[in-house]
Amino acid sequence: MDQVGKMESKRVLVTGAGTGIGRAIAVEFARQGAAVAVHYSHSGQGASVAVEEILRAGGKARAFQADFNRTDLIQPLIEKATGFLGGLDVLINNAGISMNEPFEKVSLEQFDTLFNVNVRTPFFLTQAAVPFLAKPEGCGVVINMTSIQAFGALNEHSVYSGTKGAIVAITRELAIELAPQGIRVNAIAPGAVEVENYYKAEPDFDAAAFGRLIPCGFLGQPEDVARVALFLASEDARYIIGQTIIADGGTLAWYSFSEDFQQKSAAKWGTGYVPGR
Repeated sequence: MDQVGKMESKRVLVTGAGTGIGRAIAVEFARQGAAVAVHYSHSGQGASVAVEEILRAGGKARAFQADFNRTDLIQPLIEKATGFLGGLDVLINNAGISMNEPFEKVSLEQFDTLFNVNVRTPFFLTQAAVPFLAKPEGCGVVINMTSIQAFGALNEHSVYSGTKGAIVAITRELAIELAPQGIRVNAIAPGAVEVENYYKAEPDFDAAAFGRLIPCGFLGQPEDVARVALFLASEDARYIIGQTIIADGGTLAWYSFSEDFQQKSAAKWGTGYVPGR
């Protein structure tokens, strides 16, 4: 394992680590020397693959299952994970679900499910983790995963956007409450990132074409977000508290109706480039 060592001897719990961004975070933290508890809800196979990859490279990891629709499983998850790790230094609240539905058709069940998994669980999971993260030397870390949809609207995502906006606000609040206990709380808001769910929803998904709709010209990868998480968990970010770091390739940085931007982008990426479609 090629360890740079930024996370040497750190004990990390990553939720929703069976697929996509969460799995990339778990593998990257292990590569940097951390022992990792890999949580999954339904993606047991993906979590097993991540654990096997870490173990083969000489790291320490174990998978733990918990359905985040059930709050009664939160405390047992913390107990099992900290028992395996011997404590906890970093909690990464990555688990989340998405659901698109026209506003008029959103059901109470859909609303409750998204808020339960995306907001209630990370809130109370963090609460359960505080006794392990609070340290006199001030090195406990919580990283919450939100989305650029907390800042920009997307059709038929009213509930999902609401959950992600809540995470931004909760991150700020918990940051000032937990800082005196030596816990740094921040969040990451990724833009479009190439994950398995894109292909499940759209088997013919064209990553290259989608990437041309982003100012940087390419679709983000899970590893791009994992490196941001690594930075926020490291001592390099010791003066960053209560912030949401946006990693979106420039998606939120431009006016969608900017003709000048469209012309320049078309010249660089091809005449078929039309932002926002």
